[in-house]
Amino acid sequence: MSDNVLYTDLSGYYDLMCADINYQAQSNNAHRLQQIFGNGGKRHLDLACGTGPHIHYLSQENYQCSGLDINQPMLDLAKQRCPQAQFELGNMCEFEVADPYDFITCFLYSIHYSGDIPRLTRCIDSVHKALNVGGVFCFNAVDKDHINNALSAKHSVVQQGCRFSFGSSWYYLGEGDTQTLKLSIEKTSAETTQVWTDEHPMVALNFNTLQALLMPYFDIHVFEHEHDKIVPWDKVSGNAIFLCVKK
Repeated sequence: MSDNVLYTDLSGYYDLMCADINYQAQSNNAHRLQQIFGNGGKRHLDLACGTGPHIHYLSQENYQCSGLDINQPMLDLAKQRCPQAQFELGNMCEFEVADPYDFITCFLYSIHYSGDIPRLTRCIDSVHKALNVGGVFCFNAVDKDHINNALSAKHSVVQQGCRFSFGSSWYYLGEGDTQTLKLSIEKTSAETTQVWTDEHPMVALNFNTLQALLMPYFDIHVFEHEHDKIVPWDKVSGNAIFLCVKK
């Protein structure tokens, strides 16, 4: 399957695939960081918004939310979930806005979908141009030097008489600026078992390189990947939350 096919064909299963994610905690954490470091504005854009769960929670904090995603079936579901929000089909590496935002988010390591460092640089530039003065860009990332290819995340959900089993893992060869997100979905009913697998090429970089890319555009704050508290990054862990304030 191509990069987008699995997500397009199985967009109706996306929320099941992410059923173990605490969207509310992630959204609350981003909101607190925006309150501390942001400009007080309420215009919000979520990049790679998927079916809109983060927008659902941030709308409850009175943000005027918009979402951008490259997948139209995802956006159709997001509009059903959040009819008050605005959604647009587009590429986060090459987007422009008519009216700038105060708060831009990119959850679930989706910044890595940029694919390579030149496109990631264009994404950062697009975000910078799309923010008001003092606006905040909040996202999470993984350091390629800390990826353990033996680790994976798995969970199962029962829905309408079928068991869905989902798996995801990072894979990095140990050199270069490409890593892979491996996904698997298994749907088992009384009669049949269907299996989908996919691999997404993702940009790979360490946090020193990432901060160097961000530095010309933003004042950078890095935090531990915790959603129930705000703790400065210990410079050891390979997952972190980046909070970037437009210069």
